[in-house]
Amino acid sequence: MNIDIKGIVIICGNYGSGKTETAVNLAIKRKRDGIDVKIADLDLVNPYFRTREARVLLESLGVKVILPDRQYMHADLPILAPAVAGMIQQPSELTILDAGGDDVGVTVLAALENHLSKKKVHMLQVVNPFRPFTEDVKGCIRIKEEIEASSKIKITGLVGNANLIDETLPEHIYKGYDLLKDLSLATGLRIEFITACSNIIPQLDPGYFSCPVLEIERKMNPPWKRLSSKGVLIHGV
Repeated sequence: MNIDIKGIVIICGNYGSGKTETAVNLAIKRKRDGIDVKIADLDLVNPYFRTREARVLLESLGVKVILPDRQYMHADLPILAPAVAGMIQQPSELTILDAGGDDVGVTVLAALENHLSKKKVHMLQVVNPFRPFTEDVKGCIRIKEEIEASSKIKITGLVGNANLIDETLPEHIYKGYDLLKDLSLATGLRIEFITACSNIIPQLDPGYFSCPVLEIERKMNPPWKRLSSKGVLIHGV
């Protein structure tokens, strides 16, 4: 099954759900499918996993990346609204807004309400059952309602991103999908796709899933896992 997502798509989720990794890989996948893609970094919360960390790769593929002005690149509060407003007014075939985590992270969307209200918008909640507060359906719904209240936008679909980073096994993907099915049943929201790292996909039974699987190649690394230009692992930067 192919992922055929188009239009203005907001990727949201609780802190640590993997929404930025999902947003970046979705942008790459759809660009390689041959459609025009833009992506904006609206993450005001997470200092490590931000779309801007993958800027060079994305732009090399022809994905337009909207970031704060250079003077704000490492600020806690990126100044984005004018650029993003223009992006919303003139969207590409796929325009991705990578929102921050939790209800606090999506407050910037409320500032764009006037622009977003004039467009058809899809807001996808990324769920990782191995993160705090989303281990069960009740917790996922609570996060959903908090995000909707802060952003003033309704979530329209679900994305499963079950992983334990380097410790992920096929059974973790299956468990995450099972939770997502229960969440879909409880909320009436469609499962748009789930994710799985490229090394895990060959071990999965594709017949287990009734939705597409987005192959993830990790682009986001925390500072303690980044390499220097000489290939030496840098700690604490």
